[in-house]
Amino acid sequence: MTYFDHNATAPLLPQAEAAWLAASRDHFANPSSPHQAGARARAELDRCRERVAALLGAAPEEIVFTSGATEGANAVMRHFAAASGGAACLLSPVEHPCVRAAAEVFWKGRVRSFEADCAGRVKAEDVAEHLREARPALVAVMAANNETGVLQPWEEVAEACHAAGVAYLCDAVQWVGRLPLRVPAGCTFVVGSAHKFGGPKGVGFLRVPREAEGFVAMVGGEQEGGRRSGTENLPGVAAMAAALDYTVTLAKNGAETAARGKWRNNFIERLDPMGVKVATGGAPTLWNTVSLIMPHAPNHRWVNQLSRRGFMVSTGSACATGREGPSHVLSAMGLPPEEARRTLRVSSGWATGEDDWHALANAIAEVAADLRNQGRSPVIEIP
Repeated sequence: MTYFDHNATAPLLPQAEAAWLAASRDHFANPSSPHQAGARARAELDRCRERVAALLGAAPEEIVFTSGATEGANAVMRHFAAASGGAACLLSPVEHPCVRAAAEVFWKGRVRSFEADCAGRVKAEDVAEHLREARPALVAVMAANNETGVLQPWEEVAEACHAAGVAYLCDAVQWVGRLPLRVPAGCTFVVGSAHKFGGPKGVGFLRVPREAEGFVAMVGGEQEGGRRSGTENLPGVAAMAAALDYTVTLAKNGAETAARGKWRNNFIERLDPMGVKVATGGAPTLWNTVSLIMPHAPNHRWVNQLSRRGFMVSTGSACATGREGPSHVLSAMGLPPEEARRTLRVSSGWATGEDDWHALANAIAEVAADLRNQGRSPVIEIP
């Protein structure tokens, strides 16, 4: 199997697996227990928190361990909706479903948005204009899009929010572990999920800035400094810290990311004669992601045919699988519905090699030929 669906989830790194097993064996006690075993578990949890904070450029007391980015985004949306005093929430039109859905539920009609360009990229100056016109209670603009890999000007957005004294939520799920990240100044909340960068599922982080007084994600205990109740998943946290340590080290190496970006670009060039188009044009994207508009057939047929050949790709966001119609991201980009139905997402990881990209291009050429032939045949393929 050749795996090109890292934006949905990444394979567990050996470093993360080793850390999970060690913590499960050596630190199984509850970190809140007063005895010696509990104290050792607490010390390990604190060590992991310090490591994660250092890798993200945050203070240890600002890091809250969660079950993942969805929990973190929901907590931020719920908190500011309750404290908004009737003010609105401002979202980019390409946010992840967990951010969009939470905004719709908690803000109840007080959600505003703004346009993105044909690549799905927003402009920081548009956010700044909205901040001047009608001060929202919260702004949410992701760092990198999960479907297309397009990079957003999130640092500039954070600066504009900081200058206006407005809270900002950054979904950094796809950015963390792929590009260097330093948490900006101000009331900036950042969410991430371990399984996107080689850690286990069911654990993530939420950066809660010092300015966020009274913020509580979950009640019921005094864990996580009283901000997120529930016994901490120490083995998961230890595995996440190990995965983050490994991937952030790679992400800081410009030669590493440049090489992988070159492999992806060479792959794109090989597809051009087959009639395959890049949905995002020349917009800046993550080095690991490309959104492709395929010829001849709907995307599910491409996924099925490539899967049979051992290549795992996706039609888009795993969180939106099964929904009718094109994704909100592709719609915001202005992509016609017929093209949206032919869009594939290809996303690699640090272990993906240049040969893997070449092999995928060869497989796509095979599938393209098969689908052309089927188009001239009266036989109908059942997916």
